[in-house]
Amino acid sequence: MKTIYPLFSLWLCTLGITLCAAPQPNIVVIMADDLGWRDLHCYGNEQIDTPFLDQLAAEGMRFTDAYAAAPVCSPTRAAMMTGLAPARLRLTNHAPGNPDGFSLPGSDLQEPETVRNLALSYTTIAERLSAAGYATGHVGKWHLSYVNPRGSKKLDQRELYPEKQGFDVNIGGNSSGGPPSYFSPYRNPTLRDGEAGEYLPQRLADEAMNFVRSNRGRPFFLNWWPYSVHYPMHAPTELIAKYRQRKEVKDPVYAAMIEGMDAAIGRFLKQLDETGLRANTLILFKSDNGGYSGDNRPLRGFKGTLYEGGIRVPWIVRWPGRVPAGSICATPVISTDCHPTLLEAAGLQPAPGSTLDGRSLIPLFEQKPGFDRDAIFFHYPNYAFHKKNRLGSAMRAGDFKLITYYDNGELELYRLSSDIGEEENLSQQHPEIVRRLKDKLDAWLRQTDARLPVRKATK
Repeated sequence: MKTIYPLFSLWLCTLGITLCAAPQPNIVVIMADDLGWRDLHCYGNEQIDTPFLDQLAAEGMRFTDAYAAAPVCSPTRAAMMTGLAPARLRLTNHAPGNPDGFSLPGSDLQEPETVRNLALSYTTIAERLSAAGYATGHVGKWHLSYVNPRGSKKLDQRELYPEKQGFDVNIGGNSSGGPPSYFSPYRNPTLRDGEAGEYLPQRLADEAMNFVRSNRGRPFFLNWWPYSVHYPMHAPTELIAKYRQRKEVKDPVYAAMIEGMDAAIGRFLKQLDETGLRANTLILFKSDNGGYSGDNRPLRGFKGTLYEGGIRVPWIVRWPGRVPAGSICATPVISTDCHPTLLEAAGLQPAPGSTLDGRSLIPLFEQKPGFDRDAIFFHYPNYAFHKKNRLGSAMRAGDFKLITYYDNGELELYRLSSDIGEEENLSQQHPEIVRRLKDKLDAWLRQTDARLPVRKATK
């Protein structure tokens, strides 16, 4: 029988009848900037209106235990593009980061040097999809092309822009971490100015919609990375006024930025429906790290820390026919999973001999067996821009999370299933669990050849 079916298919093709595999899906990745786990209404924030992302969650799958690959932006973005852990990439801090070998005043603990851009030698998900026939477009923040002006290699940062990393189109992506302004004129070298006062989220939505319209006749990959809700804190006056009327809202401008981003995404989703592309489009929405400007409670910490507030993020997937509507997934997932997930969604295999630190999430999407992983890992041996964090590494295995700090070797153990706020350090009560997890974490750091902080030499 196995030899009959191919011959039968060939015979049908000679008659003009084809037995075709399912078409490659369109893929849209929307990665917000600095959006906290609790910032959306569908994640429990009752004070902010996010009707369109709430609807996206209702029509797809909402992940409760999703993580950014790092507590800051550039490493997470590089991990998503390559499927490699920031530790392996040695791109562990936001660009440009601190001067090489930085240490806090009065401390002898020194950061390791960190790579500040995504080298062209890595194969990105855009390059893989482009080679498979996808139209590829990047819209919004990039932040993977910083070149140290004092470096010995005089590389032009434009040589590291998205169009050099597999994208046919780049609108808005450059080396900057945030926009000079959310209102035109934007002063962005890869985004022409609009009319005075034009709002950046709506403009990027227009660009995203234009890309879809231009490529609706072939499979496309749209990598839409809004600058929202990264500082500066800018939002339309009518939205700010709306949230000033809500006494429970502590920061009306930040709340307005969140709804402004949601409204822009809503316009895009409406067009997707109007063009008939919803059924064959996979949409993945997430954030690049935990929140900084908002209220992360009940999570502890914020952007730049290894506590849940710094790394746990909202994550929503809609894929009609493949992801059950209204489903919820509590399995821990991480940004490095995006690359292999999109490969499998497009019907592609990892390149022979390649290394991927992420795992395909397709079994989770379809609620089928086949996803097996015992731990996820984090490495942040750097000081964030706010300098309020401790240099460390962390891992989550099941309900437990271990954090190790390099300043004094302290270990913290939390049972997240009953202590999501990481209030009770259980390391003294469960030394055997600490030992087991620390061994796993150390092995992972060796495997990825992670750079560690060092002690400054004393005179």
